[in-house]
Amino acid sequence: MIGAHYTYAEVPLFDGILGSERNNYDKVGHFFQGFVPALLAREILIRKGVVNGKRWLGFIVVSICLAFSAFYELIEWWVALTTGDDAEAFLGTQGYVWDTQSDMGLALLGSISSLLLLSRRHNAQLNKVTR
Repeated sequence: MIGAHYTYAEVPLFDGILGSERNNYDKVGHFFQGFVPALLAREILIRKGVVNGKRWLGFIVVSICLAFSAFYELIEWWVALTTGDDAEAFLGTQGYVWDTQSDMGLALLGSISSLLLLSRRHNAQLNKVTR
């Protein structure tokens, strides 16, 4: 909600953190763009019985999160093409040429973190529901 009020590049919360010239508020959003959907995708795949093996579950969940992130980046690109001069404000790249790649990398990191930190607890919660 803060990002919608200010635009991602102008949120005062992350100005100058870690000595960076750019505001990294959008990076937090992209991390959670992987973290939260990982749990949603995992739950759907488990409940629907789409993936039976535990080995493939994590890979497929991370792949879904990366696909979602890539799709979002394509939407950002399309909006930038259609808005013209306002593209920089919408994209929030702040002159960073690797913005798209780092956004997707943070979504990847978020999805992996979610699986590593919450899979056991998620399994316990699912076991309670299915009893």
